[in-house]
Amino acid sequence: MSNTTKWVVDPAHSEILFKVKHLMITNVKGEFRKFNVEVETDGNDFSNARVRTVIDAASIFTNEDNRDNHLKSADFFDIENHKELVFESTTMKGEGDEFEMKGMLTIRGVKKEVKVVVDFGGLMTDPYGNHKAGFSIEAKINRKDWGLNWNAALEAGGVLVGEEVKIMAEIQLVKQ
Repeated sequence: MSNTTKWVVDPAHSEILFKVKHLMITNVKGEFRKFNVEVETDGNDFSNARVRTVIDAASIFTNEDNRDNHLKSADFFDIENHKELVFESTTMKGEGDEFEMKGMLTIRGVKKEVKVVVDFGGLMTDPYGNHKAGFSIEAKINRKDWGLNWNAALEAGGVLVGEEVKIMAEIQLVKQ
């Protein structure tokens, strides 16, 4: 890349959320409240962007202290031994506003490829002269692929926690 442009996340205008089935009947939502996203592009062209996202595992929030503490425990994220979740892109394909990004997601020391759908919202200059880019991001993963195997069988059949995790993010980047 001859004209490398660096972008960083604007945390005040970004979020990383997830949903997982509970009791096999409803989705429960959570979020990670502390994360960093760094992107390198060729100018303002995101079609072959390189993305690195680091999430603070201890920043998980589901609005329920007992559940949050369980998710931080060795049953799930094991934050004592694995403080971060890391995503590093390997490919970005697409044109216009729709991209498919692939990359390696590391959770609990396990690194697996994931596919991410990226919707480019556009470029804008804020009232303070900062150049911004916006994205809506979606992915689905199976938590068991990263060793997040804990579950409880239900008396009526099925399990307490679903395996599929839906990840949604709204990311606003600031050009450096």
